Amino acid sequence: MDKKLVTLNINGKSVQANVHKKDTLLFVLREELGLKGAKYGCGTGDCGACKVIIDGEAKNACVTPAIRCEGKIITTIEGIGNTENPHPIQEAFVETHAVQCGFCTPGMVVSAKALLDRNSKPTREEIREALKNNICRCTGYEKIVDAIELAASKEVFDAEQM
Repeated sequence: MDKKLVTLNINGKSVQANVHKKDTLLFVLREELGLKGAKYGCGTGDCGACKVIIDGEAKNACVTPAIRCEGKIITTIEGIGNTENPHPIQEAFVETHAVQCGFCTPGMVVSAKALLDRNSKPTREEIREALKNNICRCTGYEKIVDAIELAASKEVFDAEQM
């Protein structure tokens, strides 16, 4: 059935998955590996609900062929923080009330992390640019931009690239 065993580096761990050549990274993450944080939104790469970081860049997993991810470093929302040990970006989202229904939040946090890892002090315009492919139907985006600005002000991105 044209499947290939691939080794993926996800959240700092090497994992193997049997991947069909047409499987998207999102499918493999959710259905094969049980990582449900990246959401299926549009399936066309337009909404950002499925964002993951691949080799330092925020990418839409719904349009990324899983087979092409072998040898790449992939970070999902599960690799960024959790309830017991939230990442400063996640804390900032809570502090600024940037979380509404929560569907888009993982993709927003992933996009913010990729941005802050490469630019620890972005302007509001740079933040908006980094979020341009993330859709939120609940907010006017201002609280989300505020959250990312707050996370950047915590200066954790200057000392260590998380």
